[in-house]
Amino acid sequence: MAASKNTLSLFARALAFAAHKHRKQRRKDIDGSPYINHPLAVINVLANVGGVTDMTVLCAAALHDTVEDTKTTPEELAAAFGPKIAAIVMEVTDDKSLPKKVRKARQIEHAPQLSPSAKLVKLADKISNLRDILDSPPAHWPARRKREYLDWAAEVVAGLRGVHPGLEAAFDELLARRGEL
Repeated sequence: MAASKNTLSLFARALAFAAHKHRKQRRKDIDGSPYINHPLAVINVLANVGGVTDMTVLCAAALHDTVEDTKTTPEELAAAFGPKIAAIVMEVTDDKSLPKKVRKARQIEHAPQLSPSAKLVKLADKISNLRDILDSPPAHWPARRKREYLDWAAEVVAGLRGVHPGLEAAFDELLARRGEL
């Protein structure tokens, strides 16, 4: 019972931390929805589409964009949530000092080398992003840019294959909707 309570407490702290760090950020959709909706969607994909119950993975999903998109440091994350969660987050974090084209190419190159936990987070992140692009896309993105994102995401996911057939099937179902764009 104590371990379960501690695990739930850690997850609640990760959610609160992510909400605080992303509190002033908005998504690029037409409504400018709160950014925290994205990490929550990634958690939802993992838990309710993939049946993932590993709290380390779910905490990393909550925190996956904190280093990349806020002033959070890897050291701060490790101190607050431990080295395992911080390591997963860092595996899926882009180096924003690099040009976007380089970052996108690196995601494709590094996907096969990610740990299984990081692959789960990355895969759920791509599923969430595809859902958003198909159902509530960024304002002012033409169809061509949306298709290019889907094509690039498919290249990233190709390197994640084998980690979770159910999540991969969910990704493939979304990708099949490419013709709607």
